[in-house]
Amino acid sequence: MAGFMDWEFAEVMLQGYPGGRYCEDVPADNESPQNPSPSESTEEEAPRVLRFAYVAGVTPGKWIRRWEERVLDIPLQSFMSDDGAQLQVLRDGSADLSFVRLPVEREGLSVIPLYEEQPVVVAPKGHEISVFEEVALADLAQETFLDVAELGGAEMAMQVVASGAGLIILPMSVARHFNVKDTVARRLTGAPATEIAVAWPSDSTDEIIEEFIGIVRGRTAQSSRQPSAQQEKPKKEPKPDRRGPAVKKPKVAQRYAPNPDKGRGKGSRKKGKR
Repeated sequence: MAGFMDWEFAEVMLQGYPGGRYCEDVPADNESPQNPSPSESTEEEAPRVLRFAYVAGVTPGKWIRRWEERVLDIPLQSFMSDDGAQLQVLRDGSADLSFVRLPVEREGLSVIPLYEEQPVVVAPKGHEISVFEEVALADLAQETFLDVAELGGAEMAMQVVASGAGLIILPMSVARHFNVKDTVARRLTGAPATEIAVAWPSDSTDEIIEEFIGIVRGRTAQSSRQPSAQQEKPKKEPKPDRRGPAVKKPKVAQRYAPNPDKGRGKGSRKKGKR
């Protein structure tokens, strides 16, 4: 009887230790461990890259250089887009910003006009306009003008012009960019000028976008409107005082008695006969 009681008491005591393994100490099969393994940890986010597109005739080199001088931790990626896809690159997310040629549909976009482009008339080589530096649109009323968009864009349209089919009107920067052989371009007056603008989705505006817009608009690195200039700069530590502790000059004994009239004001001592 005593042996049975000792065994029962030992079994009860054993349940109070880790080796006893209460039922609630055993993890269920459907419970996940509290600390995930390193392989289950989330991957680090990819570094930020600012992407922008531009239409033919835009030369973004100066803006890229300024960005690389000021913003060292965010690289730029740029590519040229066709005029017909200048907004599509923003809609499909392939670019964060786009340099576009106005007019464009502005719904959902922030658009900032930048500069106007000089129009030119493009004619086949040997055309009579080649003897002039500048031509008025009114003087070309009898000429046949072709639609650039219908011909598949500026480059294809210039090739059609080279064949002698007619004339086209382009921005000077576009005509210089493609520079199709057997064509000639001259300044055109009396024609509406085109305009270049920078556009981006309004809901994606952040400090990186604002920094790029400031560079495009010519703001300096110290401009108060630049996000990078608004960041709190580290305070410089005060320079150590190299003069050492101040040395008091010893007091010099007064050689003369103080003036009794000092501090009494005018008329403190009457003058005249005594």
